[in-house]
Amino acid sequence: MAFALAHSIMSDKLQNRFWFFIYPIIVSSIGCLVFMFVSDTNFGGRYFSLFLLNFAFASFGTIYAWISNAIPRPPAKRTVSLAFMNSIGNMASIWTPFTYTTEPYYRMALGIVIGLMAVAAAGACVLRWLLMKMNRQLERLENEDVVLDEKELAKLRKTAEFEGIDLATARQLQKGYRYII
Repeated sequence: MAFALAHSIMSDKLQNRFWFFIYPIIVSSIGCLVFMFVSDTNFGGRYFSLFLLNFAFASFGTIYAWISNAIPRPPAKRTVSLAFMNSIGNMASIWTPFTYTTEPYYRMALGIVIGLMAVAAAGACVLRWLLMKMNRQLERLENEDVVLDEKELAKLRKTAEFEGIDLATARQLQKGYRYII
């Protein structure tokens, strides 16, 4: 728990979510592989692998903070997103009893875990790319000299209507705001 707290504090201080989400996946995957392929008589190796497996828990706070930052408004949308993430994460208790049957190595179950962590890492890469793209768009919107195209103007009109402000104020509304990557 102390490590997860320090992990989250460092993620906040460095304003970086992506790498603090990715490295625990790599360490946990190594833990899965060690557990799957070290002999069951090698107590030390298997015990060490359990410590590596627990690195995955450090990324939980990071991903919740990342999604909270990536969906700042409206609060209802952010709330639904976090609830959806939580419900998907808790679905593991549905399928795990059926996969942890090949003792003592649990190769099928840990293979599924590695696969799901790879999917999560790929999703994080896509999210990082999208947020970088959106940050470039926000930077473009801030530049007063740039002539906006129709799509950008439509987005500004929608924001202005939602917030009850004029277009000029809507353009300044997110000045200085960037998504944390």
